[in-house]
Amino acid sequence: MTRPRTAWLRPVTNRIVNPISRRVAGHLPWFGIISVPGRITGLTRRVPMNVFRDGKDYVFALTYGTDVDWVRNVLAAGGCELLTRGRTVALRDPEVIHDPSRRLMPWLVRTFLGLMRVTDFVRMRPAA
Repeated sequence: MTRPRTAWLRPVTNRIVNPISRRVAGHLPWFGIISVPGRITGLTRRVPMNVFRDGKDYVFALTYGTDVDWVRNVLAAGGCELLTRGRTVALRDPEVIHDPSRRLMPWLVRTFLGLMRVTDFVRMRPAA
């Protein structure tokens, strides 16, 4: 498995970018905020994310790889809530997908993720 080139950005993203983007990410296209309880603390974590649709499913690119807290929390909980475009969607059945072709992503995003060597994704379906 190839490690994404973005690992060095994690501290900056967590401390600076995420607090700012939480204010708007739940209302913009291709963005959302995942809410999921922590595995250890049980405290709800709100993580701004890029989110894309694949049919009825929601797909998240794992730009920092599969070994990040929000992915482990979603897998442990069996799903999460997603605030996107101003509405909340309950998601379930998280599935980690390794896809070097990035076929689940829009063309422009696929190209950008290729430059960053991102090949892992999480796909979830709406609970309703």
